[in-house]
Amino acid sequence: MKLDDAIWGALLMALGVALVVVVQGFPRIPGQQVGPGLFPGLLGIGFAVCGLILAIRALLARRRTGVAAAAWVELPEWSRSPRHLLAFAVLIAVNLLYLLAVDRLGFIVTGSIYLAALMAVLRVPLRRLVPLAIVLTLVIHFAFYKLLRVPLPWGVLQPIAW
Repeated sequence: MKLDDAIWGALLMALGVALVVVVQGFPRIPGQQVGPGLFPGLLGIGFAVCGLILAIRALLARRRTGVAAAAWVELPEWSRSPRHLLAFAVLIAVNLLYLLAVDRLGFIVTGSIYLAALMAVLRVPLRRLVPLAIVLTLVIHFAFYKLLRVPLPWGVLQPIAW
């Protein structure tokens, strides 16, 4: 998807303003002139100014070249393919599933479903899909849980947690 620079500028300005608003709530440090919100606040101001410049330049360029009727948003070629739209929908769905179910089901169960769904969309044969999803999830779990010591939820597998 291609967005016009004026839209990106507006989004960058909104991000900058939101950042400045959020850092206003940061606690002040007694006796210090510089608080924890100084640098994020300056960054937010920089975002807002750069966004404003980007938006103005884009609008002036549209006016100068006379392409005011040009599309603000251009969808890519894949957005017309039912297969690719299904893959995109599955991607969104498995991410939502992960967010909503990982604490209850656990990382291993949720991760296996996640990978299996993605591989199914990619047309991996079923006889390879299930073992691959389980093995890859176990490898990822081992890497994060044992090696990196990231506390992953066990969910329904809590009785057999290692």
